[in-house]
Amino acid sequence: MKNRFQQAREPSQGEIQGLLNLYNAGQLPQAEITAKSLIKSYPGALIAYNVLGVALEGQRKFEEAAVWYRKALSLNPGLAELHFNLGVVLSNLGKLDDAITSYKRAAALKPNLAVVHFNLGTALQERGRLEEAAASFGKALAVEPNFFEAHGNLGTVLQKQGKLEEAVASYRRALAIHADARGHFNLGTALRDQGKLDEAIASYRQALALKPDYVEAHNNMGEALRDQGRMEEAVACFRTALTINPENGLANFNWAQFLFDAGKLDEAIPFFEKSQLHDWRERTLYCLYKTEKFDAFRDQLQHMLKGKNNSPFLATLSTHYATNFGISDPYNFCPDGMEFVYQNSIPELAQENSALLQEILNDINHAEIAERKQGRLHNGIQSAGNLFKRPEESFRKLAQLVRNEAAKYRQKFNGSQCELIKSFPQDVQFSSSWYVKMRQGGHLTSHIHEEGWISGAVYLQMPKETDGVAGSFAFGTDGDAYPRKHDNFPERSILPKVGDIVMFPSSLFHRTIPFKSDDERICVAFDIKPKEDSPKMHLGLKLLILGWLEIACLELAEMALVPMTLMA
Repeated sequence: MKNRFQQAREPSQGEIQGLLNLYNAGQLPQAEITAKSLIKSYPGALIAYNVLGVALEGQRKFEEAAVWYRKALSLNPGLAELHFNLGVVLSNLGKLDDAITSYKRAAALKPNLAVVHFNLGTALQERGRLEEAAASFGKALAVEPNFFEAHGNLGTVLQKQGKLEEAVASYRRALAIHADARGHFNLGTALRDQGKLDEAIASYRQALALKPDYVEAHNNMGEALRDQGRMEEAVACFRTALTINPENGLANFNWAQFLFDAGKLDEAIPFFEKSQLHDWRERTLYCLYKTEKFDAFRDQLQHMLKGKNNSPFLATLSTHYATNFGISDPYNFCPDGMEFVYQNSIPELAQENSALLQEILNDINHAEIAERKQGRLHNGIQSAGNLFKRPEESFRKLAQLVRNEAAKYRQKFNGSQCELIKSFPQDVQFSSSWYVKMRQGGHLTSHIHEEGWISGAVYLQMPKETDGVAGSFAFGTDGDAYPRKHDNFPERSILPKVGDIVMFPSSLFHRTIPFKSDDERICVAFDIKPKEDSPKMHLGLKLLILGWLEIACLELAEMALVPMTLMA
């Protein structure tokens, strides 16, 4: 039994119930006022602090909520749920490192609260600490195996790590527990990364069956259909997305990209500008340059030159414009890109009867990898998805060999003051990788890799030609039918041997010279980029974000504290 003094210092059952009734009825401002009044009368009533915190958060008063949670913890720092609630508001404030600390304290006090491990995982995921995030989601699932949201977020982490088979398995486990639109969408993104376009499209369709106005699913399905060359269906998806939400950035960007690819450059500009997404500025500049609106181009270029010199696409445009009009190139991404082309032989592939070479060729010819249609490739096929993220051991071995060569590339040009080298990827991430198989007459027309940094190819099979030119890799500062005032644009060519790797700035135009031989020409191409400062998903991929989830919280003074579980 509590003595009379203790009873006098705690709110009555009726006062607490009245406070909870206000909160449960959604009357948050009234709950806030009542909780503050109770705290004034009963400074040690922790339940009032907790209700006050969640009422403030419900009104998005996160800073104030954090203050009251900290006051409560100063009274009793051993309450896991209060540390958890503090972590939630810190996450909402973007103070992720502080939130991680709070979640870890909560986990140490009550390791059997699955939601604590889940929120810790989401915060670690946002900070790019993927290994730790995966471990936290694993702990959440050890406590609660049917926590489908944890399966889903674990899938996202695995996908970002390039562990696509494991990611797909996690997404499927989540969907087996609870089939929702977001789960089907995330599964579709992983399947698309694997190059399984038909399965990816099927997943997007399932997402849309559950949520017909799911703009991201319409967008992603359109992209997958575009990869298959099914342009009419892709266009229909992009139109639908734009109809559902005319303000959606991705819908505007994809529609602009369709107009861009169709050569309707004047029409594309307003949609790029409305999207404010990805490289919309560079693509707008491209449209102005290709349509010879040089005054408008120059004005926008001058404005963009004030930013960082870290856009290969802008470097292409700046270099071409400077060469075209006989002025110095002011953009320091890589003004002398022709001098930064690297060629080397990889012994593991170049040696006679290379087992690894045969293993890679066998997987290229027999693994289930969908084709990706693209207009610049003639008499050939290109794989869909990200080849170096596939499960085949041969592709993983090849990826490591390319990483080794990237380190040699960096060492060769170390000391250069251009941004290409100063910001060269310390930890090589393959933003894309694919194989290209060409038959007689095969070639790629001149192009750049707008979304790359360093691009390259490893040559696995070359046609037996005798003129020393056919089948060569050609590179220069002009291409893609850019407008020219003269013909003084340099171009060079390299005839690679089997086992060779060629790497070059993504800003350089490059093409393949056609060949007449009956032999196939096979290479694996790739793009690498510096790691982003904060983790970002590829086009269309979204993190699974939870809403409210009911869990039980503390019991103080024989009353349950109100749970606060908005996921970060």
